[in-house]
Amino acid sequence: MKTIVYSLASLLFVNLSIAQEEKKSDTTRMNFGKVEMVIIDHSKDGHAEVSDTIDASPSKEEAAKNEAHWAGFDVGVMALLNSQNGTSFQNNPYWENDPAKSFNFGLNLMEHKFSIYKHYVGITTGLGFNFTQVGFKNNYVLTTSIDSVYGVVDTLHNYSKNKLKACYLQVPLLLEFNTNINSDKNFYLCAGVVGGVRLTSKIKREAQENGVNFEEKMKGTYALNSFKLDATVRMGYADWGCFATYALVPLFEPGKTVPVHPFTVGLTHNF
Repeated sequence: MKTIVYSLASLLFVNLSIAQEEKKSDTTRMNFGKVEMVIIDHSKDGHAEVSDTIDASPSKEEAAKNEAHWAGFDVGVMALLNSQNGTSFQNNPYWENDPAKSFNFGLNLMEHKFSIYKHYVGITTGLGFNFTQVGFKNNYVLTTSIDSVYGVVDTLHNYSKNKLKACYLQVPLLLEFNTNINSDKNFYLCAGVVGGVRLTSKIKREAQENGVNFEEKMKGTYALNSFKLDATVRMGYADWGCFATYALVPLFEPGKTVPVHPFTVGLTHNF
């Protein structure tokens, strides 16, 4: 009997000691790698509050991702330039496009940066899609033959939409400079080239005939170059920026018309 009493007394003493120890330390911290869990015991209401603290320093993979500025989307307005970088085509007026209806849209899905000097300087590459739209003025209809591409005026219709559209798969090669590893506080500057291969192209027109709306969609190459190579500059702060591109390779195949070089300026947002 005495043994049982002594055992119960010892157990009660141990429980009281544990309770007192818990009251002395009402905060418990547990570390799991870079995550610290904090358990706070509020003695008045008997409830425990659990919070966690995460190490904010980025990993090497996260830092590399933050440094690159390619993945995202671009939206720009485009003008067609002649070989002297002017917008006038005296003998080929059909290439004097309508900038208000001529756009470049880029959807860049992949990026990778090869570091040259820490996270400040590197070479950026990736993969994306470019969608080009050239809006024609004065009812010019694009026409092609075996050895030429040109425009003729359609005197029967007044087109509300008259554009050449093309889609390219593109890959950049950019020299990139960054001021901060934190992407939210970083100024960046990129310069280099973007190469691409044409995937699809078509003409789209909309007009009225005898009071009835009609639409034409015709796929074809339209003497477009199969490849493109653009010089580009991109700069900005955090996720937003601006860009400019100039086509080093003419839009159309050599010998089929005068050199036509798209020039685009616009805004970019990084994922």
